[in-house]
Amino acid sequence: MAPLLDRSSMITRMRDALRLEAERTIVLTIDCQRGNLEPALASLPVPAPECARVIAGTNRLLALGRRHALPIVHLTTVFEACLLGTHPFEKAMLDLKESFSPGQTSDFKRHKSPGSKEAEFVDDLDVRPEDLIVDGKRTFDGFEGTPLDRLLRAMGRDTLLIAGCNTNTCVLSTTFGAYNRGYRAVVISDCVASAYGEDLHAFALSNIQRRLGWVLDLGELEDKLAA
Repeated sequence: MAPLLDRSSMITRMRDALRLEAERTIVLTIDCQRGNLEPALASLPVPAPECARVIAGTNRLLALGRRHALPIVHLTTVFEACLLGTHPFEKAMLDLKESFSPGQTSDFKRHKSPGSKEAEFVDDLDVRPEDLIVDGKRTFDGFEGTPLDRLLRAMGRDTLLIAGCNTNTCVLSTTFGAYNRGYRAVVISDCVASAYGEDLHAFALSNIQRRLGWVLDLGELEDKLAA
């Protein structure tokens, strides 16, 4: 295994240099659904303590965004029957009876099908009628096949404050999607988690802040918005 590199100085300097303008910024939640964040029901379960942390953190982020009059956009995923567990990698995992969630059971045969309980927002998430909901996502990247890019350009917003799961799949891929389209991505560390293991969660955050965007905690974000 390659030794870990210390890029903390660069990360700190980049974080210090970041300036946020409220009129150009939105809050974006990704897949805050029962199929991920409600352990008793989830078909791809995030560990229970992480679920509680992410929901609480995301609600704090939503409240902060509303105080600064930021648009709130919620991305959700559903999979029709023809998409459930049909990717070659997922089929191989299912055939081997391997779980995507270390130490827990995952079930891609019922993962967030349209109209299912797994596809609903997790109960404690502070979703409001005025929020925008983009519910056309069928893959990791929140831009792929959805109107997210069109909405952002219509609103004149180029900076995304990102929350949700999973850090190493949908959050990371949507951050790539934002980067590839010229947007600024700021992932809020208190508001993201992974069903795939703490190591991949940490890898994704490191990958983002070393090449794709910024990672802030809620305290740092509040300071940036206040400034």
